[in-house]
Amino acid sequence: MTIVPGLRPCPATPPDRRLSAQRGAGHRAGQRATRLRARMTAPTSPAATAPARPEHRRPVLIALMVTMALSAMDNNIVSTAIPQVVRDLGGFSLFSWVFSAYLLTQTVTIPVYGKLADLWGRKPILIGGTLIFLAGSALCASSWSMVSLICFRGLQGLGAGSIMATVNTLAGDLYDLEERGRVQGWLSSVWGVSAVFGPTVGGSLAQYVSWRWIFIINLPLGAAAIALIGRFLHERVARTRHRIDAAGAVMVLIAAGALIFGLLQGGSAWPWWSPPSIAVFTLAALATAATVVVERRAAEPIVPPWFWRRRVLAGSGLASLGLGLLVIGPSTFLPVYGQSVLSLGAVAAGGVLAAMSIGWPVASWVSDRFFLRLGFRDTEVIGAAICLAAVVFLLLTLADGQVWQPVVSTFVLGFGLGLIAVCTVVGPQSTVRWQQRGVVTGTVMFCRFLGQSVGAAVFGAVFNAALGGRLRAAPAGLLTLDADGILHTSNAAAGHILGVNLEQTLGQPLQALPGYHPTLDQFVDALLSHVKPTEREWRAEVVLF
Repeated sequence: MTIVPGLRPCPATPPDRRLSAQRGAGHRAGQRATRLRARMTAPTSPAATAPARPEHRRPVLIALMVTMALSAMDNNIVSTAIPQVVRDLGGFSLFSWVFSAYLLTQTVTIPVYGKLADLWGRKPILIGGTLIFLAGSALCASSWSMVSLICFRGLQGLGAGSIMATVNTLAGDLYDLEERGRVQGWLSSVWGVSAVFGPTVGGSLAQYVSWRWIFIINLPLGAAAIALIGRFLHERVARTRHRIDAAGAVMVLIAAGALIFGLLQGGSAWPWWSPPSIAVFTLAALATAATVVVERRAAEPIVPPWFWRRRVLAGSGLASLGLGLLVIGPSTFLPVYGQSVLSLGAVAAGGVLAAMSIGWPVASWVSDRFFLRLGFRDTEVIGAAICLAAVVFLLLTLADGQVWQPVVSTFVLGFGLGLIAVCTVVGPQSTVRWQQRGVVTGTVMFCRFLGQSVGAAVFGAVFNAALGGRLRAAPAGLLTLDADGILHTSNAAAGHILGVNLEQTLGQPLQALPGYHPTLDQFVDALLSHVKPTEREWRAEVVLF
């Protein structure tokens, strides 16, 4: 056992094996949790040592929340400033790649960073990734063209991938099993706060200062987070020689990159069954097959084959994929319903989804009461049942047009999603050793982001097909204007048109965060300002399709 002055001793076996039995009515629950720990916790190998826990974990948690906020708020802030960016830099036809480049590089690098965090430790990977993110932010603020901004946004995404992979891993390292649910609640709350305040901050900076400040503001926040991590986070990693799986990393990047690129471009840049689309998805399939072959032969694979051979891990990965699929639909299309059917303003429509952002962290905070007594699988089943009930209630009440109904349903939906999300992260983390926790967490988070991309493509295709059928019956005045013409009519109309083209081009909200998504209603309103009043009656039919 290694004793570090001022720190708690780092035991040879993970502390997850220990849980004091509770007295009275809680005694049986304590015994159940003890059995759960003993069953799910693997022994620690002498090749690597778990990180020494800092005496003050609160500053580290604050730093993790700040770094998470950098990634969570980024697309929220940037989306509201797009009209000013296009006005200054031009390149209207390329602006969607401001978001696509970030999403692409962030998602494909998550599993790579997870593996590197196991090899070299969490601290250098998180600090290095945050520095890359801040460098990308500074370069974005100095962009001189749309192409340069897109390239620098890709650099930002490289740093964000490190943040997404290591923050959740560190949360699992620093806290015991009974504490991890509450910690995930704090991390989840960052996304809700970012969804609410991100658009306001971005719009205010773009309108009253400059759109470049939406990137500059990241610098002091990131510097503060790095300072806290450097001062309070101490980990001790065994220094051994590692064989970096370079071939596996390249194949993972190609396979994931081709798949996400095809999902982003399909149905917008080209038809789904066109030769370019088929070529991209064929490349993704071939690269995936090559990845399987390479990873089976690698000494230290980026995505280890044993992840998919263990039922708990494979099930968590698939559940995380389904979680991404499920969260994308309401996040993208409920604002459309709020403004177009409920006649809410943009802020109020975002508030409908804010209820989901509240339900998610609430479920995370109380999740330990579920999985310590019932286990992770049963807790996920309960979460899925809650989600199903919320979706059914939402479908049955959509036609009523009462504001409280979608608010209640989205809160309940967020609660169910929160239970699933915590279990898909905490459960796998509790079954592996410290030196495997990074790759496991990274793979699970990658599955979630991949699910969002797949869900966005599927739901976007369904939505566009239904809307296209209605548009073919639209009055001629609605179909005569192009986006460039509307862009120059007014800044407000420009923002609306840019926002809707963003969702149609990307086919997804880029981080599944509520609160900032432009809506179809705004797009229709911008068009209606150029047509005859008699044509306004057609609006409700289009939206309700």
